[in-house]
Amino acid sequence: MARDSFVHLHLHTEYSLLDGAIRMKELMKKAAEFKMPAVAITDHGNLFGAIEFYQEAVRAGVKPIIGCEAYVAPGSHKDRPGSRRDAAYHFTLLAENETGYRNLVKLVTTAHLDGFHYAPRIDKELLAERAAGLIGLSGCLAAEINSAIQANNIEKAKQSAAEYRDILGPENFFIELHDHGMEAQRKCNSALPQIARDLGVGLVAANDVHFLRRSDHQAHDVMLCIGTGKMVQDETRMRYVPELYFKSPDEMREVFRDFPQAIQNTLEIGERCHLDLEFGRSKYPEYPVPAGKTRENYLRELCYDGLRQRYGKRAGSDPELIRRLDYELGVLEKTGFVSYLLIVWDFIHFAKERGIPVGPGRGSAAGSIVAYVLGITDIDPLQYGLIFERFLNPDRVSPPDIDIDFCEARRGEVLEYVRQKYGERRVAQIITFGKLKAKSVVRDVGRVMGWSYRDADRIAKMIPNELNITLDTAVEKNPELKRAVAAEPPTRELFEYAKVLEGLSRNAGVHAAGVVIADRDLSDYIPLCRDVKGNDVISQYAMGPLNDLGLLKMDFLGLKTLTVIEDTLTLIRKRDPNFSLKNIPLDDLAAFALYNRGEIDDIIALIALYRPGPMELIPEYVKAKRGITPIKYLHPLLEEICADTYGVMIYQEQVMAAASKLAGYSLAQGDLLRRAMGKKDKEKMAKERKNFIEGCARTNKIPEKKANAIFDLLEKFAGYGFNKSHSAAYGVISYQTAYLKAHYPVEFMAGLLSNEINKTEKISIFVGECKRMGISILPPDINKSSLKFTPETVTGIGGTGAGIADPGYSAIRYGLAAIKHVGESAMEAVIREREQRGDFISLEDFCTRLDSRIANRKMLESLVKSGAFDFLGYDRAELFGCIDDAVNASIAAQRDRLAGQVSLFDEATASTRSRKRVATRWSDHEKLSYEKELLGFYVSGHPLDAYAEVFASKNYRSIASLGELDDRVPFKIAGAIVNVEKKFTRREGKPFAVVWLEDLTEMLEVVVWNEVYLKVSDVLAPGRVIEIKGTLDKREEILRATALEIRLLAPGKDNGANEQVTGARQEPAVLLQFSPVTTGDELREVRDILVSSPGRRPVQLLFDRADDDPLRLNAGADFCVDLTPDLKEKLSRWLVTAPP
Repeated sequence: MARDSFVHLHLHTEYSLLDGAIRMKELMKKAAEFKMPAVAITDHGNLFGAIEFYQEAVRAGVKPIIGCEAYVAPGSHKDRPGSRRDAAYHFTLLAENETGYRNLVKLVTTAHLDGFHYAPRIDKELLAERAAGLIGLSGCLAAEINSAIQANNIEKAKQSAAEYRDILGPENFFIELHDHGMEAQRKCNSALPQIARDLGVGLVAANDVHFLRRSDHQAHDVMLCIGTGKMVQDETRMRYVPELYFKSPDEMREVFRDFPQAIQNTLEIGERCHLDLEFGRSKYPEYPVPAGKTRENYLRELCYDGLRQRYGKRAGSDPELIRRLDYELGVLEKTGFVSYLLIVWDFIHFAKERGIPVGPGRGSAAGSIVAYVLGITDIDPLQYGLIFERFLNPDRVSPPDIDIDFCEARRGEVLEYVRQKYGERRVAQIITFGKLKAKSVVRDVGRVMGWSYRDADRIAKMIPNELNITLDTAVEKNPELKRAVAAEPPTRELFEYAKVLEGLSRNAGVHAAGVVIADRDLSDYIPLCRDVKGNDVISQYAMGPLNDLGLLKMDFLGLKTLTVIEDTLTLIRKRDPNFSLKNIPLDDLAAFALYNRGEIDDIIALIALYRPGPMELIPEYVKAKRGITPIKYLHPLLEEICADTYGVMIYQEQVMAAASKLAGYSLAQGDLLRRAMGKKDKEKMAKERKNFIEGCARTNKIPEKKANAIFDLLEKFAGYGFNKSHSAAYGVISYQTAYLKAHYPVEFMAGLLSNEINKTEKISIFVGECKRMGISILPPDINKSSLKFTPETVTGIGGTGAGIADPGYSAIRYGLAAIKHVGESAMEAVIREREQRGDFISLEDFCTRLDSRIANRKMLESLVKSGAFDFLGYDRAELFGCIDDAVNASIAAQRDRLAGQVSLFDEATASTRSRKRVATRWSDHEKLSYEKELLGFYVSGHPLDAYAEVFASKNYRSIASLGELDDRVPFKIAGAIVNVEKKFTRREGKPFAVVWLEDLTEMLEVVVWNEVYLKVSDVLAPGRVIEIKGTLDKREEILRATALEIRLLAPGKDNGANEQVTGARQEPAVLLQFSPVTTGDELREVRDILVSSPGRRPVQLLFDRADDDPLRLNAGADFCVDLTPDLKEKLSRWLVTAPP
């Protein structure tokens, strides 16, 4: 190693979450630039970034040193002191070799699983047990030795240092020196060299690096505030000095010019440390087979049994089946993935035996006949022409990837089975890291810099809604944002900080599906920790590193569609016990009518095409299918490959097959060609082109010019191509749902609604679909509703006139658990009580029969407001006024029961009637608002009812009837705005909007282009009722429209519409803003103020929410005001905009 260099041994990357701000690639680039021979990673208490750090260092030619700034408990790691300060000291640990790395992994795992208290902690006893191969540095100001010096207890400092020396050995423990110009460090540095001399240990210089450049200090300071929840201007908060950057060797030598040996020791430690991590070797568990059988024989036995079950007599007579099965089994045996297939078969077999719905297959696994006969997939690869080599390529062995879909509600049962089968410590879910992405980093930085939520949100909303968009790209795409950054100094400052922090890791979470399984305790290979809630054990390494290390990684995906299908089947079997999806025909006209297509192959193709990139091939596919354009092939042999897709190459498997058929490639070689084309490596592609052209000439005597053209075609489609196996699997699920919707619409929609009980906005969409299908949605009823949505037959609803072909049911009853703010477990208790003791006969009866902790005021308010007690015949406002009495009666009854007393009055008659209270009836507006809030849709009416005269006088078309018109035909409609999404044109960045408009019949998506948008942007807000003149766009299956003119409507206005809206509003809204801690009393105060000054100007309420976007609501027609000076004064606390 260069003797004039330096090695940073104490460094925090972005995985010291919201404390370190160093990205691995930038770090290695800087280390190489400084000609540093090595560099260490020592993140706070974790090894999250160790593998990424190691791989990037090796790529850059810098030696990686894996370490950790550990937290060491003063006593036992199992003690739980009362404060963070007393919980642990800092201590720097470095892995000298593989033994040290293994011990470090064990220590960090124990710290997280057993020692977590404020931080993940070890103790000296644990360190002594795992000291082999580790080098220790005494740490920063928060370390034990430095803490003693700062407390003027030199003897304690020397005693602590001696303990570490004895635990690690004098050659493996170093006294760590920091100098950032701080007084506390100067005090420590005056004592530390003498302690080192007295104990016979070395000194080492370090810089406690937290950011890469000195210029990053302010942005890092902002990030600290994000992590600690403080404001930048807070004088009392924690701050770091600007010196904690990645200093050059010269800078470090200058800082520690009085301690040259401390610099030299960093190089010696760097030389000593040597770790070769093993990548790629399989660490898969061996599947336990029955006694006397090998895994290979057992797999063959299962496969041949499955072959007979899948194919019947054909299994014994079709040589193609046997050949394909034996070929696949041979590849699996050769590549060592027999146990892998058995493990997957086993837990899928468990799921199916327990009645847990399993998907038909996801990804390339559907191309394997082994997977099909084992029941891992339900797609016949021969029927759909799927290729095994796309799943497992014998020429380039990489782990096969079988992602399995389970019913979302029961996925946990399968995961628990795997844990029990292979051992709790051999199975874990996988960590994932949330990032500071463009919009979120702008909001985070704005917040800690003292910006109002509204101001930061204004900038964040200028960032286009595109996946993985960067701040630089956003500025390029949106001129409005570009102007704001250029012309507004605060915005420019915010952006400067945000760009430094953008993309850094923000927090750790749990991967939605990933599970890792090993052949022994996972902590023999990788560090573990717990999820954020402190419950489940998860890996500290993310999905990529686990794969690289050779661990078995699987996706146990929870697919809601499977749960919907299962719930639908449960409802169907109540009237058709023998119904099974296995028996449905695959050519049902009613099912295909929902797609307006004729074959399941078209559904598979549609799934592959309907993605960014391949979407541009859709018109070509449709025209060829309909015979509008002739199908052309560059070579006759391509017809055999592309005939099913009308000459359009849309599957990855087609690229593989073309290379095989035209150029004589094996399918495995064809897969390698496909991968190379996808990566667009120019040097590699030139070599592949030469091989392909030679192969075409050798195999089919295809001329070079033609072969070049074919190669160009394959290269184009390889970039777009989708996995046909994946498409086929999802095509089957799609067809099954279409069949159920076509033949059992009420059960299907009830199942669909039941799986969205916590999302009232989605319930609203599905309720609209039910209405379109002629299915009535019945309001919740405390005596009739089940927990979820259920089919119901109602006299007078349904039949041929209702538009339902289903003879069984005509309506769906709203489920109690879907009402907001009532709670599923509480509603389960309500239904249990009802089933055991009969219907509820009053509000008091309901309360007294249930535990008062269940029948609380919040829940009762929601039930009354949503209409669940309408069967009592009282006005909702009147019942609402009885809630306190009913709750008090419940508490008293419960108290009496506990005391063993009997009521003076007969229980059966005392609670038959709710006590009447005088109450002001709710307005229609209030009543409907409550329904929409709690149920997601309107039950007893519609806000547009107030506009009935206006609608009638203007003779608007209904949205539902627009489908009868031809493409590009003009129309005039009116309705309420449901949602507005602001966007920008790609080329010029001009603002426009997409508006969702709802009338009494349907909802419509309307594009409001820039010219119209600039005139009406002020009135485009949810809740506004508008008139639109526009033209239809019927080019796609979903009906859309383009607005040509927009007018704001007022209820009951003679002319039916305001003057055409231009740049200014006729009646601008009065905007009132409320903080996240606003109380009900405060809102009631505002309501009373508004009522006292009726007028024409609408009022909007803006509610800031701590963890979400602000919520904007229209107060409604009942609260329009005249903004007099007196009213301005009264509303001054909340008033945001008050234009004249």
